[in-house]
Amino acid sequence: MSKVVLITGGSSGIGKAIGAFLHSKGFVVYGTSRHPEKITNSVFPLLALDVRNVNSITTAVSEVLARSGKLDVVINNAGVGITGPIEEIPTDEMRNHFETNFYGPIEVMKAVLPVMRQQKSGLIINITSIAGYMGLPYRGIYSAAKGALELVTEAMRMEVKQFGIEITNVAPGDFATNIAAGRYHAPVISGSPYEAVYGRVLQAMNEHVNEGGNPNQMAEGIYKIIKTANPKIHYKIGALLQTFSIVLKRVLPDKVYEKMLMNHYKL
Repeated sequence: MSKVVLITGGSSGIGKAIGAFLHSKGFVVYGTSRHPEKITNSVFPLLALDVRNVNSITTAVSEVLARSGKLDVVINNAGVGITGPIEEIPTDEMRNHFETNFYGPIEVMKAVLPVMRQQKSGLIINITSIAGYMGLPYRGIYSAAKGALELVTEAMRMEVKQFGIEITNVAPGDFATNIAAGRYHAPVISGSPYEAVYGRVLQAMNEHVNEGGNPNQMAEGIYKIIKTANPKIHYKIGALLQTFSIVLKRVLPDKVYEKMLMNHYKL
């Protein structure tokens, strides 16, 4: 029987690319969107799901089980971006970000683990970010949420191994998606001590947002992981310089690495 896959945030970007690729390989794919009725060009069904709402998560999981009778793979992909000086980002926006990028994936895992435990099998893939391996200036809250999800995955995979369930992280670099459209940008405040530098960094982010890699690279990587009998704890997929930056952080003295980042951001 074909594996049944649920992908949160499957209506665009990386999630859509993964879903279309797996669909082409014969998987039974369900994507999710907060507003699936607005999406008309999906090659796989989209279910209503908001990762900030536990009821919508349980309803979507129940619908997958009602239609297909099992759930083999869950890909926690739904997420949003956030930028700004941490001092100036409203705390409510930080909380909302963690609700979506951190607590949301945890609630999805909590909803599907009983199903997978009963099946005595299952794979959960958490889409994190290379940014989660380092505190990036003006992207610190995003780095923090993705880094926290990496660590939670490390812990949970040990907790659920006894049930035949695998959990892994996939940290992508920059890919050409529409994440910027849903990203919260703290405003550049006139007269702020961060005005000049943050304004320049934000402009650079916006100018280069469409210069990332092809999301199909992520799709092919996810496919290989699903086909792997014993997935690793961490995967990194992206441009060589971005993935190599994690290696550099591991081997370079902290202040040398910090200086490298500051030079990159022209701080």
